[in-house]
Amino acid sequence: MEIINIKIDVPEGTNVIIGQTHFIKSVEDLYEAVVNSSPTIKFGIAFNEASGPCLIRKDGNDQELIDLACRTADKISAGHIFVIYIKDGFPINILPSIKDVREVVGIYCATANPVEVIVAETEQGRGVLGIVDGFSPKGIENDKDVNERIELLKKFGYKR
Repeated sequence: MEIINIKIDVPEGTNVIIGQTHFIKSVEDLYEAVVNSSPTIKFGIAFNEASGPCLIRKDGNDQELIDLACRTADKISAGHIFVIYIKDGFPINILPSIKDVREVVGIYCATANPVEVIVAETEQGRGVLGIVDGFSPKGIENDKDVNERIELLKKFGYKR
């Protein structure tokens, strides 16, 4: 078995969601989950089929994000993995609906941070072991940091 570290592109202004699902219908159901949660969000979805023709299935409403999701899914090359890139919205707006999709097994990350996917490769194929999302902590927040966090949440509309 070989362990591989795959760096994922997260362009400025986008977020990426990486998860695992288990059925060919996943790409359609993930599309519905996203568009029904936030009809103005721009997104692209790719899903690595793990049996039959083993294709990367795709959908979305923004061709650039669809292409980016496909490239990322191809880089990871693990079966039953899905990748969703979004812009003009936040993962918090769509994650509950994605988690409610019957085929979704789990979510590895939902972030705008730099991401590394840790993959195991065997003779059979690849599987995701985990995710490195962003950077390690540099300390504990102080009162100034708390105020800055609250102001940022207000800017995003999550606090009054």
